[in-house]
Amino acid sequence: MQRENENESEAGNPLNRRLRILAVALAAAGMLGGCATSGNPKDPIEGFNRAMFAFNEGLDTVVIKPVSSAYDYVLPSPVKTGVANFFANIGDVFIAVNNLLQGKVPEAASDAGRFLVNTTIGLLGVLDVASDMGLEKHSEDFGQTFGRWGVGSGAYVVVPFFGPRTVRDTVGLILDVKTDPVGYVDHIPTRNTLYALRVVSDRAAMLPADKVIEEAALDKYSYIRDGYLQRRRNLIHDGNPPREQDAALEEDRKVAAGETMRPAGPLAAAR
Repeated sequence: MQRENENESEAGNPLNRRLRILAVALAAAGMLGGCATSGNPKDPIEGFNRAMFAFNEGLDTVVIKPVSSAYDYVLPSPVKTGVANFFANIGDVFIAVNNLLQGKVPEAASDAGRFLVNTTIGLLGVLDVASDMGLEKHSEDFGQTFGRWGVGSGAYVVVPFFGPRTVRDTVGLILDVKTDPVGYVDHIPTRNTLYALRVVSDRAAMLPADKVIEEAALDKYSYIRDGYLQRRRNLIHDGNPPREQDAALEEDRKVAAGETMRPAGPLAAAR
């Protein structure tokens, strides 16, 4: 009986549910990749992705954006900044880990220093004292780490609830979710509140971009897809990505020299 209760508790854990969503999305993308192809080599499962994009847009329109707009309207700027800083401080833990895995030791040390300073002097990260001290804020995750290790991006995938990714970034996202410190808060109401507050805070920060996207995009799906892929490429190469032609020639050289194998199948069409 106790074992059954433990299994039920584990199954109901939001962290496990999020991991299952990611696993199902990857499996669905893999199955659809063989049949639902498009003319874009970076987006071979465009039909599936557009359906997921429409689902996410509907969820955002009905629930997430209205709540985030109310949050943005009601709370004063210092409070919103404090909430954003708090979650950014939590993120610095594994930003440091990923910088270390990428061999960027000084950056990893800086991230660890940020976390230590902001957690103590900055009142659990509510105040970003570290930035005032000259410790730069970085943005790293496991998807970027895989990219730095030479793993191809794979196809573009729109994940339910999580939005635009690539296959590589989706695998990285599974690790990001699994290692998220919020997921290990034992008190369930507190943990769920933190999850919801982070989603609302992040969405509120993106509200100013909505009007820009609506005005600039003839096709919102394509606009967001292309912007995401370009941004991820810049992040992986720390703002200095190689030219597309140079990258393709280098890949051909490695294949010819037997240093690597060219990915096969639609899910590996986009690097």
